[in-house]
Amino acid sequence: MFGEVELTTTYYLVLSALLFAIGATGLLVRRNPLVMFMCVELMLNAVNVSFVAFGTDLNDVGGQMAVFFVLVVAAVEVVVGLAIVVAINRRRRYATADDVATLRG
Repeated sequence: MFGEVELTTTYYLVLSALLFAIGATGLLVRRNPLVMFMCVELMLNAVNVSFVAFGTDLNDVGGQMAVFFVLVVAAVEVVVGLAIVVAINRRRRYATADDVATLRG
């Protein structure tokens, strides 16, 4: 009924750019630290999509290897970030990203 569409690298790069733009907008607009971390994760996943798209296009496993390292860094970022958010929420009930200064001492 409908013609088949061949998905090229361009489609994946456009998707990656849209995801990155949504994540960057959310990071700049929102003040909740948990939402900010989720936006950073969305941006990292957008980069992962572009790595895999380029790796597939070039017939190279370097893109998948880069995604593995980005996922490791993202996991570490989540652990450290959530520890900071928990430390802030122990001092103030409704914390924003500006309340990081309360951890100073």
